[in-house]
Amino acid sequence: MSGKIEKETTNQEGTMAVPFTAYLLTAKEEIPHLDDDLILLLNEIVSATKEIAGKVRKAGLLSILGSAGKTNVQGEEVQKLDELANEILLENLKNCGKACQIASEEIEDCLVVSESGYTVAFDPLDGSSNIDVNVSIGTIFSIHKDSLMKPGREQLAAGYVIYGPSTMLVMSLGKGVVGFTFDPESGNFLLSHPEIKLPEKGKIYSINEANRDKWTSEGLRKFIDYLKGEKYTLRYVGSMVADVHRTLLKGGIFVYPADKKNTNGKLRLLYEASPMSFLIEQAGGIGTTGRERILDIVPEDLHQRVPVIIGSKWEVEKCLEFLHF
Repeated sequence: MSGKIEKETTNQEGTMAVPFTAYLLTAKEEIPHLDDDLILLLNEIVSATKEIAGKVRKAGLLSILGSAGKTNVQGEEVQKLDELANEILLENLKNCGKACQIASEEIEDCLVVSESGYTVAFDPLDGSSNIDVNVSIGTIFSIHKDSLMKPGREQLAAGYVIYGPSTMLVMSLGKGVVGFTFDPESGNFLLSHPEIKLPEKGKIYSINEANRDKWTSEGLRKFIDYLKGEKYTLRYVGSMVADVHRTLLKGGIFVYPADKKNTNGKLRLLYEASPMSFLIEQAGGIGTTGRERILDIVPEDLHQRVPVIIGSKWEVEKCLEFLHF
């Protein structure tokens, strides 16, 4: 008899951690729109993020840090890893045969693959300005049926993968929010957070206060001053995935407002604001521009920008009070 003791992988609740695909196959029983095609598509996205995670871990050894020497459709400097992550996702999505339309932060136009099927919008590497200093970054994705230009409330799935101390997938299929942690030994994402619930009230706010003088809302400045008076803690990474991930788990509020330079806001509706708002609402929070629910906005442009205020109910509602006073 061997003296080796096998360690079982368990999640936060002490039960056996379920692999991602096994979770999807079980979830089919409760989620009518989760068919075999959508499962295949989700697996392709996850497969791509595993490859991206591997590149991120070895970025300093593969000479893929730094600028690619070009700008994207947004007029933003493209990092080498931005470009690589975008290529990996595009290749997987085009080859899987289940995506009819694909939109990326890095390409100007929608890529039409077929007339019908699932549509995928993604930010291949959010927070890429943090790459060179080894701060958490991530991939965001949103899935609709047949057309990208639908309000966020009609998303069939949305999520992100955060490349941090551990690689974690957070996702919603419209029935709550779940989290999976990547296990390097098995090569699988394993269910580690079976039910993510956003605290109704937190003690952390996330906003770039360096832009305070540029904000177009005096009410927002007063709200931030109010939070400081209530002894809230400022935490801001500059990677939406990292900042929203913390907000989702710890509660509080994330704000990226309109300012004098970005009068319509800076974050993109289809592949940043909408999927993140979907997750926040599914976890019990609120997502708004300050004027309307983000998930009710019908997109008018592929790279449309909106102001973003998302987080715990208490903080978001308090913020709206200041904005509308």
